[in-house]
Amino acid sequence: MPSPNLAPLIDHTLLKPETTPAQIEQLCAEARQYGFASTCTNPAFVALCTERLRGSPVKVCTVIGFPLGATLTAVKAFEAENVVRQGASELDMVLNIGALKAANLDFVKQDIAAVVQVGHSAGALVKVIIETCLLNDNEKITACRIAQEAGADFVKTSTGFSTGGATTADIARMRRTVGSQMGVKASGGIRALADVQAMIDAGANRIGTSAGVKIMLEA
Repeated sequence: MPSPNLAPLIDHTLLKPETTPAQIEQLCAEARQYGFASTCTNPAFVALCTERLRGSPVKVCTVIGFPLGATLTAVKAFEAENVVRQGASELDMVLNIGALKAANLDFVKQDIAAVVQVGHSAGALVKVIIETCLLNDNEKITACRIAQEAGADFVKTSTGFSTGGATTADIARMRRTVGSQMGVKASGGIRALADVQAMIDAGANRIGTSAGVKIMLEA
């Protein structure tokens, strides 16, 4: 039997652009079967996930400003408003990476806060994807601190669509930066039970992966 303690840490993820509704229905069925924390899909599938997961403890998670983080703040907030109305209770938003690298930190904070305000007003968690593979160590620390100041609930390593994914070193750094009061989500390149365990040991308390079923069978 799969470990009962592992599944509630996993966001069962399918974000590929070619994803079909039938694949989303399968994702939801698997999430129900294994008891994953959530299904994480693109916004267009939130209503379908809400319908398929009704009556189960599995949350509906979606992505905002994904995968580049470079959409307008007003658009991120509008996207958040629409998906929470359709049933999303977890929002994984991409911060504005270029603004962070340009040290336009007030803008980055305001961009995150706009989504946090929408999410929290609807009782939704907000996770901030900092895209660690594009940042130096100081930028990673700064991104975490800004996300925390803006009121986000989690910081998250990666979209899975850039040049790299989660590393234990980044997870440990993120956990040290935000302390125990904020969640840390590892995502990108996590495909085996050993990967999950390493990320948890480093400080992650949520895992984003498209290999959730494989990992649970391995467990």
